[in-house]
Amino acid sequence: MRQDVATAFGGLLRGEGGKDYLGEEVTVATHLLQAGDLARVAGPPDHLVAAALLRDVGHFTATVSGSELMSGTDNHHDDAGADWLARYFAENVTEPVRLHVAAKRYLCAVEPAYHQLLSPASVYTLGLQGGPMSAEEIAAFESSPHHRDAVAVRRWDDEAKDPTRPTPPYAEFVPLLARLANSG
Repeated sequence: MRQDVATAFGGLLRGEGGKDYLGEEVTVATHLLQAGDLARVAGPPDHLVAAALLRDVGHFTATVSGSELMSGTDNHHDDAGADWLARYFAENVTEPVRLHVAAKRYLCAVEPAYHQLLSPASVYTLGLQGGPMSAEEIAAFESSPHHRDAVAVRRWDDEAKDPTRPTPPYAEFVPLLARLANSG
């Protein structure tokens, strides 16, 4: 199964990944690879590099596409992606993926300046995804053992939309994914 995830995700990057990323100036594949690279450069544990790289896989695996998200229908790509990844990875990878949208909502609620950092597409999807969290939602989010990891993944996600930033090839991440993938 270790090679299966690398092959499956690589196929998604080569196919759907070549499309525009939700109105950003990069493709989906570029966005994912940049986020993985930003995480890798920051030096966190490998599971966070994997989560940063894989966090938007739900745009490919959900019943509602990313283009439908931009047309006003939340595709819940966070849950779809985490559920798909659970076939291959432990919770330390899947739960930051599941929580990366919640992390955007959280950061907008607890760091007022954070909202200014969002791209127009992220501001638009924030509204579809529930807007900034309420006090009750903040408390629930902070009670998750994965909330700090999700916030880290979210920050790399936000930075990974630069058409001028060098983007590493997917092959550089394959050994890391294979190492982290469940063995059976």
